[in-house]
Amino acid sequence: MRILSHEIPSAVGQSVTVAGWVHRRRRLAAVSFLILRDRSGLAQIVVKESPEQLDELTEETVVQVTGTVAANPQAPGGAELVDPVIEPLTEPAATPPIELWRPSVGAGLPVVLDNAPVTLRHPVIRAGAEIAAAAMYGFRSALGGQGFTEIQTPKIVGTATESGANVFALDYFGGPAYLAQSPQFYKQTMVGVFERVFEVGPVFRAEPHDTVRHLAEYVSLDAEFGFITDHRDVLAMLRAAIAGMLAAVGERAGGALERLGVALPEIPVDVPVLHFTEALKIAGANPDEPDLAPADERAIGAWALSEHGSDFVAVEGYPMAKRPFYTHPQPSDPRWSNSFDLLFRGVELVTGGQRLHRYSDYAAALTARGESPDAPAYTSYLQAFKHGMPPHGGFAIGLERFVSRLTGAENIREVTLFPRDLHRLTP
Repeated sequence: MRILSHEIPSAVGQSVTVAGWVHRRRRLAAVSFLILRDRSGLAQIVVKESPEQLDELTEETVVQVTGTVAANPQAPGGAELVDPVIEPLTEPAATPPIELWRPSVGAGLPVVLDNAPVTLRHPVIRAGAEIAAAAMYGFRSALGGQGFTEIQTPKIVGTATESGANVFALDYFGGPAYLAQSPQFYKQTMVGVFERVFEVGPVFRAEPHDTVRHLAEYVSLDAEFGFITDHRDVLAMLRAAIAGMLAAVGERAGGALERLGVALPEIPVDVPVLHFTEALKIAGANPDEPDLAPADERAIGAWALSEHGSDFVAVEGYPMAKRPFYTHPQPSDPRWSNSFDLLFRGVELVTGGQRLHRYSDYAAALTARGESPDAPAYTSYLQAFKHGMPPHGGFAIGLERFVSRLTGAENIREVTLFPRDLHRLTP
């Protein structure tokens, strides 16, 4: 029976079988070594008899090895396989586009992305995906523990209305359709079914951004729940979700963090909160600005770290003019919204807030925009509000942006599996 490389140290003196890829070969005068890589790490195999067999086992050839486990403090995990019987499971592999056995990645990002089916095997390059997987596990666990139901909503939709972002149009059996910009409308209506819902899935934004922080397709971690008082309840739930994500990354992706030299931050129990008007002052921005520029976000992030020792800071009360029509206004001053952005290390990570929940408020908000609540784009969405919806709110976390900020990646594509952007549709 096959065991994984990380299990080898617990089997000293036993005969075991491992299988994986030839990570590296080292031929010395008296002894040779084969380093095998599997999903759990690296294993060292000592080859004393017939070392010439290693000449045929090029890097990335898939092999199965049966041998006896011997203790060796200098081997990975403190143990290695001796007296091995090596069985190739494939023909000799072609030379990889980068040297996967090197501890660091010597190639530039275009080379890495162009050759992703192979370069993602590098332990450093794949680390971002390991962290993302752990973060999704933590998100699901945290919200599942709070009574949320996981849902999956359509990614092909008939209208393009939410948030005003550009959309990808497609032919749907001869008629117009679009790739969903977010599950916003669906997750809101599902509050009327389950009260608390979340979704992990792709969203699509046809915005012609060509920056280190934007993608045309990314994974969105969405949540929506009912019976709230205001957006502060949403922020508290968001804080619990991120705490769960960070804990899961530490527990399930510790090796990936170590490979990248990353230390996990903590999200404080009480996340610092600024009103939008205060945030503009701290950033030294024009008080009439309707939104925060990237430089403003960096300044606010630096303030939060300096004043509160926090990598996280929330900015609430964005102008209603810059928020979607379903956003609930601030009751004391309707110029501002009951919404927020959560900044992580000086970059917007999450947008969330309280939504309108009365049909009459939706009708007024759409009429003010010059639109009709009876328009086909809104018919099924507003049906839920005609039949009673509780005060509710929610948020959406961009998974790739979370991982890039956590790891300190200079470009979000470094931690994205097969990124889609303005210039890239393959591999």
